[in-house]
Amino acid sequence: MKKLNLTALAFFVAIGAFAQTKTWSIDKSHSSVNFSVEHMVISQVPGQFKDFSGTATSTGADFSNAQVDLTIQTASIFTDDEKRDGHLQSADFFDAAKFPQLTFKSTAFKKVDDKNYTLTGNLTMHGVTKPVTFSVKYNGTVKDPWGKTRAGFKLAAKLNRKDFGLTWNKTMDAGGVVVGDEVELTGNIEVVQQ
Repeated sequence: MKKLNLTALAFFVAIGAFAQTKTWSIDKSHSSVNFSVEHMVISQVPGQFKDFSGTATSTGADFSNAQVDLTIQTASIFTDDEKRDGHLQSADFFDAAKFPQLTFKSTAFKKVDDKNYTLTGNLTMHGVTKPVTFSVKYNGTVKDPWGKTRAGFKLAAKLNRKDFGLTWNKTMDAGGVVVGDEVELTGNIEVVQQ
């Protein structure tokens, strides 16, 4: 009888844990994935990826330990310059024909305080996988006019493009290089609970 009671208790605990699992999907029309990189030492050139998707799976009352997955189509890179976008899609940079996607899979999503988290995971780009850590600002959760629950986040990270095999550059006559190595990544992400 005792064994039966323990089995029943384990069953109801498992059901309770399952009931708390929440799945969120990125609302692409209210989100953006952006980057900027130094140009000729004197300025920052911004860009974005226009085609991306992602999910977060969380348990409990907040997003602590959420599992985050993001997929970006490399051919969707956009810097508002058609010639430059073509060069970035080429084998000199992303080689979008050979490596059509960038992916990010989280390994940890840790709460720092009520408004801040750190998101660590594996970024795969240009056939290379490296760990990347984002600082994340949690902007809050709301119910929209149609009864859906939404949450908003701002993400930021820095990485060295050469770590991912994106090594193309040109040296200028006066010194310095055309493209900086450090890339700043930012995301303004709105997710909808499914």
